[in-house]
Amino acid sequence: MSEAVARARPTFVPRGEGWAGWMLCLPAVLSYLLLLLLPTLAAVLLAFTDYELGAPGLAWIGLGNFQELLDDRGFRISLRNTLIYVGIVAPVSIAGALALALLIEAATRGRALFRAVFFLPMVSLPVAMATAWQYLLHPTIGPLNAALAQLGIAGPAWLTSSDTVLLSLAFIGIWEAIGFNLVLFLAGLTAIPRELHQAAEVDGVKSAWERFRLVTWPLLGPTTLFVVTITMIRSVRVFDSVAVLTQGGPNRASEVLLYTMYTEGFTFFRLGYSAAITLVFLIIVLGLMLLQTRVLDKRVHYG
Repeated sequence: MSEAVARARPTFVPRGEGWAGWMLCLPAVLSYLLLLLLPTLAAVLLAFTDYELGAPGLAWIGLGNFQELLDDRGFRISLRNTLIYVGIVAPVSIAGALALALLIEAATRGRALFRAVFFLPMVSLPVAMATAWQYLLHPTIGPLNAALAQLGIAGPAWLTSSDTVLLSLAFIGIWEAIGFNLVLFLAGLTAIPRELHQAAEVDGVKSAWERFRLVTWPLLGPTTLFVVTITMIRSVRVFDSVAVLTQGGPNRASEVLLYTMYTEGFTFFRLGYSAAITLVFLIIVLGLMLLQTRVLDKRVHYG
């Protein structure tokens, strides 16, 4: 009986080990507070002020910045462009990555090569890749328009025309995202036991599409949820390609939320107004995450 009581007694960690654990956690806690939590709180507070960079003081204006956002045509344009960009990049990059992952997984050779080739944009410098795209899409010396000219087609000014600039940036965004999504889907496909497909075939599911619909797709639920969430967030955060290639032009046809936030804060030095855009941006990201989790999580089955 005494042995059972002794076993049931909780074991206490010595005070020295407890302090050592807290000291080991201290750098991570300080980094979180100083680099993430405090700047976020500062941005939220600045959103309700009229602070300008270099100004001696600031005034609390409440919802004044947000009222100005509602009346600002430039903000509405950047919000619309961001939603269009996300609406193009997210579904196409996810569907394209899934299709490529299925093709690569079905292949018997060259899996590592294709995985490395498609993942290459993720390990490349965004600014360097944007410069390469600037050459490829140049209206006069670009290889793409030169190829179209060989077919008798007059290529447009991809990055300097209001009609094509956002589609061009969306295509670049798809190219950047598809490799990352491909690797994630390949990892999810690798985790699915092949015996399940064989069992489905024995049960009479002869069509590859039916096996995908009944076996592969349900088991890819957790991976799909993660890929959709990450892709949506990355799409909303588009900035590098816009800043290097178009600077929001022409006529604000490619201006997105992050670029508007940047110009208001570091070109016009209106940090209070820029912080208000930042807060709207954070609300949009959190809203997308909650919506995806509520809608997709009901279709995800962890086993």
